[in-house]
This record gives sequence, C-alpha cells and structure tokens, in this order.
Amino acid sequence: MSQRDRLRLAKTAAPAMQGLRQVEAILKELPLEPRLRHLVKLRVSQINGCTHCVDNYLRDARADGEEQVRIDHVAVWRNAPDYSPAERAALAWAEALTLQREDDLDALHAELARHLGAEEIGTLTVSIATMNAWNRLMAAAHHDSF
Repeated sequence: MSQRDRLRLAKTAAPAMQGLRQVEAILKELPLEPRLRHLVKLRVSQINGCTHCVDNYLRDARADGEEQVRIDHVAVWRNAPDYSPAERAALAWAEALTLQREDDLDALHAELARHLGAEEIGTLTVSIATMNAWNRLMAAAHHDSF
C-alpha cells in the first residue's frame, strides 16, 4: 500500500467527514468577516504544514478580493504593517490555540474582545479548531485520498 492510500476517510469515516463539512457550512453563515476567516485559516494551515489547505485558502482569499501583499505577509504578520488591530488579535488567538502554547489566553481573549463581539469570537474559535482538525486529517490521510 502506498502512503497515499493509507486512509480513505470519505469511505471509512463518511458520517464523521460529512459532519465536519456541515460544521464548515454552518460557520460560513455565522458572523465573521470572510477575509479574516481566510487569513486565520491560511495561518493555521501554514503552522500545521498542510500544503493542500494552504493552497485552498490562498485561492479562497484571492477570490474574496484579499490583497496579495497581505496574503504574502501572513506568515510574518507580527512584523508586517498590513494588518488591523482586530486581525492581529485574531491571528495571535489562532496561533496560541493551534500551537497550544502556554500564552496568557485571558490576555489574548481580552485583546480580541476589544475588536470582535462574542459571537465573532465564538465563530473564530470554532473555525480555528475545525481548521486544525482538517489539517490533521489531511496529514493522516494525504489530501488526495479524500
């Protein structure tokens, strides 16, 4: 069996995979600005090393009118002047949750709450968790076995 054949999750875990797709569909309907959602998903996928997901979110960000320079700089967002305070807070939150660092989540949340409402923060948090799940599933299965 080749590495690319090691998991066929669409067949072996079809109901669970459908459930994740349903979560994604619901998240798109909840309050969170699409460009912010793309930046965060792109950054999470970069951290997790999921090439397939990075490609998808680059394409989605461009399709939603994101500026190329902002896409190019998302990996170094802390040192780039291209992001708003709200975007910086969201990216910091995404990195802390993805890396499961011992950052002061209370301080990061307080900064996030200065810019986003509770529903947006909830949507952002579930989006980050879901993106991490997708990245890990893609690594386990290889993207073309879905």
